Amino acid sequence: MAELSETYACVPSTERGRGILIAGDAKSNRILYCNGRSVMIRSLDDPQNVEVYGEHAYPVTVARFSPNAEWIVSADVSGVIRIWGARNEFVLKNEFKVLSGRIDDLQWSPDMMRIVASGDGKGKSFVRAFMWDSGSTVGDFDGHSRRVLSCAFKPTRPYRIVTCGEDYLVNFYEGPPFKFKHSQRVHTNFVNCVRYSPDGNKFITVSSDKKGIIYEGKTGEKLGELSSEDGHQGSIYAVSWSPDSKKVASSVSRCVMTSLFYVIKIAHSEYDSAGYPPSRQAIPEVLTVSADKTAKVWEISEDGNGKIIKTLTCPGSGGVDDMLVGCLWQNDQLLTVSLGGVMCAYNASDLDKAPITISGHIKNVSALSVLKSDNIILSCSYDGVVIRWIRGVGYAGKINMKDHAPIKCFQTVEGEVIFSGFDNKVWRAPLNGDGCGPAEYVDVGNQPKDLSVALNAPETTLVATDSGAVLLNGLKILSSINLGFTVTASTISADGTEAILGGQDGKLHIYSISGDSLTEEAVLEKHRGAITVIRYSPDLSMFASGDANREAVVWDRSTREVKLNNMLFHTARINCLAWSPDSTMVATGSLDTCVIIYEVSKPASARRTIKGAHQGGAYGVAFVDECSLVSSGEDGCVRLWKITPQ
Repeated sequence: MAELSETYACVPSTERGRGILIAGDAKSNRILYCNGRSVMIRSLDDPQNVEVYGEHAYPVTVARFSPNAEWIVSADVSGVIRIWGARNEFVLKNEFKVLSGRIDDLQWSPDMMRIVASGDGKGKSFVRAFMWDSGSTVGDFDGHSRRVLSCAFKPTRPYRIVTCGEDYLVNFYEGPPFKFKHSQRVHTNFVNCVRYSPDGNKFITVSSDKKGIIYEGKTGEKLGELSSEDGHQGSIYAVSWSPDSKKVASSVSRCVMTSLFYVIKIAHSEYDSAGYPPSRQAIPEVLTVSADKTAKVWEISEDGNGKIIKTLTCPGSGGVDDMLVGCLWQNDQLLTVSLGGVMCAYNASDLDKAPITISGHIKNVSALSVLKSDNIILSCSYDGVVIRWIRGVGYAGKINMKDHAPIKCFQTVEGEVIFSGFDNKVWRAPLNGDGCGPAEYVDVGNQPKDLSVALNAPETTLVATDSGAVLLNGLKILSSINLGFTVTASTISADGTEAILGGQDGKLHIYSISGDSLTEEAVLEKHRGAITVIRYSPDLSMFASGDANREAVVWDRSTREVKLNNMLFHTARINCLAWSPDSTMVATGSLDTCVIIYEVSKPASARRTIKGAHQGGAYGVAFVDECSLVSSGEDGCVRLWKITPQ
């Protein structure tokens, strides 16, 4: 068997110029966010504690917990919402087609009977409120002429719904059933987000005009604005209220105040709703994030004006990826999300304290490498981001190679990374501590299809191109050879004396290497599809190959005969392949989302299958040791599996 040991999760999908929604459950301190077709359920107390919901047919845009946290509603770009159990194996409660286009925001009513969703649609159908159990509509939402980016449900009675969007309008609806009450055009650019305070007394809208406007919660009338002094210098994408809408203005603890309540009551004639004397009046706070790469904490006065308390500058290089596009204030943590997917968690009780950083991949993780001496896993995604993971710890730093993206081939050897993309170049860069030194390249003249490094002679690199192969010594081209067939995969032996190249025709061509020349020694025919991957075993006694027709084969190197066949248990193309360090096991990852582990000494039928290892397909596998396997895939996640004896 193979059991999931750790998940190194992806981070939220982001889009430049758009805010994103991060939702949470205060009781369990879990958060929800979306990436591709997945909804990620993640604990802020233990970021390694991750669950994934992947039942949407299209990319998911937003998800929210129900008020009792027993259900989750999620929506996608096709306008479909799904309501499913948060704990009971994600059982599906309902699925409804709500809008004709992308859904950008949604929210439950406080009584959990209704849901409101907003986004894009045909005509003027940009907002819809409906019963959660039947899907029946509970109101008319006229008044918008363009995409509605955000919506909010008043959390207390009488119920209200507020919407805002690309037409610069903030619309106010009364109900249920909900009907248009009035509209405000107080912003001069896209209104990106609207949120009610938890007590329902106020709501706030933030916009690309760099302003935040505060309104009275019951009537929707404008009260005030966030101060422009030391305000945001870029578009404001998201806003979140403090959980109880309050900042305590005294250092006296609540438990002491409660015990003194009846004594104090004799001397005071008026008290607030929480039982505090006037000196303890509540001060609402909000958190905003902006394209100016800062987050700001604001104090909201009774008259509805906002004053800066603290400006938070998130760690980063100051580039475009450091723009902040999402935020959530949950319990005592302030969470911000950057365009590059980095999540920073600040301590609300000590805003001067450095934040905890949570990061990961956004795109398909196509390659893996294990640095066994340091217990480190390196994963590389298509967009040029390389992330270091420490086994048992998780995220340990990012190496940004976006200048070289998209990256197609990636390999590490002796403190160096070798990689290539679609620009005909092969790059080499030293690994320095938590980062990567300056990269140098050689232009090989054709687009690299695959590359392989001789582990015992790391200066020797074999690069497969469409019509042949290129031999490199460091960054020097030794030879460029036209092999007369379309090459799709390649590998080189650890000592650099032999190479195997696979073709579009399913044949394996074995070459001996002498100096700068390749001499064909044999052609092996077994596969019925284009070769996708070839790997030598660590002891060099065998090699394994996989093809686009879902078959893998283990070969004896000396006799060139099939050693283990009938490895036909995938249902789609094989994308990746890896050997265990002791050369006893082979693992394959496929487009069918599965990873299969075979033991060379046993029939292929005695396999271990990890079903649904990666939604969208598994694209990387590597053994950490004889008992552990790491995999990656289209879902942006990296997973560590413990292999137990059969």
